[in-house]
Amino acid sequence: MSTRPFAGLKVIEYGEYISAPYCTRLLAGLGADVIKVEKAGGDEARVNGPFPKDIPHPEKSGLYLSLNANKKGVTLNLEKPQGKDVFKKLIANADVLVENNIRGYMDGLGLGYDVLKAINPKLVMVSITPFGQTGPYKDWKAYHINSCGAGGMSIGTGDPAREPLTMPLSQGGYEAGLSAATGILAALLAREKTGKGQFIDISEVEVWATTHAGQYVLTFLYRGITGIRRGTHGPQVYPCEIFPCKDGYVSLIAPQIEQWLRFVEVLGTPEWTKEPRYRNRRAMAEDYPDEVNALIIPWMMARTKEEIMKLCQDKRVPCVPIYDIAEVVNHRQIKAMDFFVELDHPAAGKLKYAKGPCTFEKTDWQWQTSAPLLGQDNEKVYCEQLGYTQKELAGLKKSGVI
Repeated sequence: MSTRPFAGLKVIEYGEYISAPYCTRLLAGLGADVIKVEKAGGDEARVNGPFPKDIPHPEKSGLYLSLNANKKGVTLNLEKPQGKDVFKKLIANADVLVENNIRGYMDGLGLGYDVLKAINPKLVMVSITPFGQTGPYKDWKAYHINSCGAGGMSIGTGDPAREPLTMPLSQGGYEAGLSAATGILAALLAREKTGKGQFIDISEVEVWATTHAGQYVLTFLYRGITGIRRGTHGPQVYPCEIFPCKDGYVSLIAPQIEQWLRFVEVLGTPEWTKEPRYRNRRAMAEDYPDEVNALIIPWMMARTKEEIMKLCQDKRVPCVPIYDIAEVVNHRQIKAMDFFVELDHPAAGKLKYAKGPCTFEKTDWQWQTSAPLLGQDNEKVYCEQLGYTQKELAGLKKSGVI
């Protein structure tokens, strides 16, 4: 018996770039059978890097490869009537459909949830969009910069004298994908009781607002503060900082007064820490953090990040080193967890891939196959699973359906 919790779960992905592929990546890693349906030109992520030696190639995008391992890949043109028929056959045998097209796109194709649930009443369908399926902004287009701002995060990100920033690396797409995966699991549990599927509406803006922006809302409600961008300084009481040290940087976030007092002990209780000016941690954070940093940085610069972490750990002070990617890959903790695995891709070659974000006591997260080439599994899926003949498959290809 497979130890993978979602073994046997059949998932169709008709999405691209980050949010939908990341959602199904999570399910695939835990055993789901995911069929990735791509348009003729392929997933948008294929043209986004990083690429080996910075040479663009649709089969070598690091973003695409990392988000689509463990999936089967087919091509399908849903703009054509035959393409819609093929898609409906895929849906008839599926448990889950994940898509992140613009609102109304699936309905415009005649493939909205009302149509698909008539074909498969047990289908769980999730749609991921910037603003969701309802509300005054539902038809607005948006990118990562828009959803991050509208979700309340940008107000606290960046230098106070400059424009707000977005969170890095399209984080909203990943978090929306994670939220979608969580919603799918809840819907599947409900289906066990009701026998019916359901439609799940994921708004990336709402994910930002509920997951992260609470601290800014509370700061406004209780203290009336609206302009809270502080550059490299955190929005909490001091210290909420990134400090330079002998061989890089460390992050020190110690909001509790006991933690600050223990950190003072780590520093050796210097005389300046006894002055009232350096006991008001709110003022230290809001009014003169650079001044306090200047007193601490010489101590930091005399030590490595591992030394600083060990000293802080011994005093139960929250402090962590900041690693570059080479240090992460080669770190003893990461190696002990077997966090990275090597997969061989027919175009990109052998590369290391990160496993999933969690592990389970009685189940296993596995990377089994590298990301599919464009249309790699057309014959396997359409002929072996859906019953098309080779002649019919050739006709679909000739007519531009696949």
